[in-house]
Amino acid sequence: MAHRDLPIYELEEALVTSLRTQGRLVVQAPTGSGKSTQLPQMLLDHGLLETGQAVILQPRRLATRMLAKRVAEELGSGLGGVVGYQIRLESRVSARTRIRFVTEGVLLRQMSFDDQLKGIDVLIFDEFHERHLYGDITLARAIQIQQSTRPDLKIVVMSATLDTVILKDYLAPCAVLTSQGRMFPVAMSYLAKTVNFEQEPVWDVAARECERLGGETAGDMLVFMPGAYEISRTVQALEARRGLRDFSCLPLHGELSTEQQDRAVARATTRKIIVSTNVAETSLTIDGVTAVIDSGLARIARFDPHRGINTLLVEKISAASADQRAGRAGRTAPGVCVRLWTERDHGQRSPQELPEVKRLDLSEVVLTLKATGINDVANFPWIEKPEPKALGRAELLLTDLGALDGQVGEITTLGRKMLNFPLHPRYARMLLEAESRDCVRPVALMAALTQGRNFLLRNASKAVEEARESVLGEEHESDFFLLMRAWLQADRSNYRLEVCRDLGLHAQGARQVAPLFDQFLKIAEKEGLQAGDRGVDSVAVRKCVLVGFSDQLARRLDVGTLRCDLVHGRRGLLARESVIQNSPLLVAAEITEVGGRGGEVNVLLNLATAIEETWLQELFPDDYCNASGVIYDETAKRVVVRRERKFRDLVLESKSSHEDPPLDAAARLLTSEVLADRIKLAAWDEAVEQWITRVNRLAEWFPELEITPITAKDRGTLIEQICYGEVSAKALKDKPVMPALRDWLTSEQLAVLDVYLPERLTMANGRRSRVTYHVEGPPVLSARIQELYGIEGKFTLGQGRVPVKIEVLAPNQRPIQVTDDLGNFWRDQYPKIKPELSRRYPRHEWR
Repeated sequence: MAHRDLPIYELEEALVTSLRTQGRLVVQAPTGSGKSTQLPQMLLDHGLLETGQAVILQPRRLATRMLAKRVAEELGSGLGGVVGYQIRLESRVSARTRIRFVTEGVLLRQMSFDDQLKGIDVLIFDEFHERHLYGDITLARAIQIQQSTRPDLKIVVMSATLDTVILKDYLAPCAVLTSQGRMFPVAMSYLAKTVNFEQEPVWDVAARECERLGGETAGDMLVFMPGAYEISRTVQALEARRGLRDFSCLPLHGELSTEQQDRAVARATTRKIIVSTNVAETSLTIDGVTAVIDSGLARIARFDPHRGINTLLVEKISAASADQRAGRAGRTAPGVCVRLWTERDHGQRSPQELPEVKRLDLSEVVLTLKATGINDVANFPWIEKPEPKALGRAELLLTDLGALDGQVGEITTLGRKMLNFPLHPRYARMLLEAESRDCVRPVALMAALTQGRNFLLRNASKAVEEARESVLGEEHESDFFLLMRAWLQADRSNYRLEVCRDLGLHAQGARQVAPLFDQFLKIAEKEGLQAGDRGVDSVAVRKCVLVGFSDQLARRLDVGTLRCDLVHGRRGLLARESVIQNSPLLVAAEITEVGGRGGEVNVLLNLATAIEETWLQELFPDDYCNASGVIYDETAKRVVVRRERKFRDLVLESKSSHEDPPLDAAARLLTSEVLADRIKLAAWDEAVEQWITRVNRLAEWFPELEITPITAKDRGTLIEQICYGEVSAKALKDKPVMPALRDWLTSEQLAVLDVYLPERLTMANGRRSRVTYHVEGPPVLSARIQELYGIEGKFTLGQGRVPVKIEVLAPNQRPIQVTDDLGNFWRDQYPKIKPELSRRYPRHEWR
């Protein structure tokens, strides 16, 4: 249909009027309504872009380029003319450009250098419901700019599904326009029972459902998979199905060439099955799709601020994302959606995805905010505030990199230089360090190698491993170096498939490195860095890696395993395929949580580089130290003195000394072990606990005695007194504890304790009966019936001040009655129980 038939044009008049009269607008319109492609053209047609551009922010690179291409085609203009796009490291714009599609980070970087946003008339935030980190930040920053230097700036926020109440309050004052769109009905179906994708791979299940739907539906099919690997396996599974021979099976994801991406969304004469990541969930509309097969999975990036670990795990998508995917089947005709999970499982899914600000590394965005003069990032007007620990860790990393002043938190000259490089701050810092060490070119290549997927395929066959060793040579210093040589080999062969296949290389992934490498070299030269080819100085390059990743320094725990200790108290496993198998110290450029079978999660250290300990002292003199410390050696079961070399909190080497540990320190450590129940004090038994309870109740019942109660904290103090003078668990095992406890009281208080609250009382028959004291309630005297003969009425201690309960025992010491008045017991209860007891115990006296 002609683009003016799209539902968004129902809002055209109201939209243009709103923008002419006020500066902020929210547009809520479903996927497929045409908002992404048509709204910018409306602005152009109605003269709202006479002096500047409309900049449309998209969360994904692939969608940014494809939307720009489609709008350019509709306007009869080539890309880079009236319509252009900018994504990280790629730009197709000119002085004639009036509609510019960009990824979110591009505009935020522009804001850090230009708070006037010169040449921009309208900012359009598309697909805002996805709540990408840079979208949140850029919108907040745009509002600040509009309120200060650019009151004429127009801001439009668009979304398919959005909580307009939250956004309307945040953007107030603003108008909200809603388009209902025109969706055809989509028939939903679920699997009858849950499938274990580890036993039956998700791509096989999807292919089976596609084959079933192929004969039942007309039109094309769209299959959602979490990543490039799953997409590749799905295409293979589809092509192996006889019932799908008439279909073209096409992948769609960000790692493909532009030609492959365009082919997947282009109209075709034959039916096709597009297998896509969630890039096809929003933004891109693929005409002709009438069936969706949804795996219900996506790779979701997260950052753990407590451990500083980046994760990229396959997770279940939210119900909102599933609805977005299903809607792709009802764009042009009634459709069907098959969800590869059960209806019960669907009811248990989270309603919405967690916003990225709650789950991603914030270091790059914090540096960008600091560059705009916002030093108090915690009080920045976030739509939703990030976790304080996540912000704190980002600022700590930037301080470690020298990008922030550790005293006042302001961006440094070095930090501003780092922002000139469109890279994570770690790699930007590495490039600047490389200038001083004359190795800019290899470090730029390393940065380029890490921007996309790892093209050096893992779990290679023995033949591939032998070919790599033969062609690439041995490598024991850095996984980066092996990756660099592999890429150079692929580049020299012009990425020939047979060469890449023999070496276990992903040809397309390797091909994507070259333009990034060239781009980084151009940026480096523009910033005055010397990027000539001077060869690779191994030591210089590895020092640059250490500067970028000092907080990911790891020490091998032993030769026999891959276990490592890391800075910040973390532990991980060196990747088995790493070439750094013999180095005791290394830095990991990637620390990743990888989901395994049965919910197991492994912390893997990838892209490792061997380093020398002397470099730590050279590069970080304030963080490297020799120290002696006193520790409790769990193996020896004693306190010992250790000599340690440390980098920050990571112990590099620890040796026991023959010195005697200080007694104070030894007592504190032994006390900690006792309180943690790892050392037992045999003499601290129930009698000791009773003694402490007696002291505390005496203090409570007789305040005039001025006795200090023994609190939980005081117990630690008393145990430390008992431990003083000892250094081993063995010496403590049978050590008496009462001497230290008795010292808590004066001799007068001790005497009163035994008189007022005795442990035992002498009964009429000469036997001593036990009195039990409790934290609350009265004491309890336990005595056999025969020991209580002749005692009437109520019973008290402490000169009549403390009433006592009587626990009456049978001859077998088992309780038969608890009373606080023996007179009542003799009168009411005893006659009832005496006959039975006297028959059972005839040898005892029964009065």
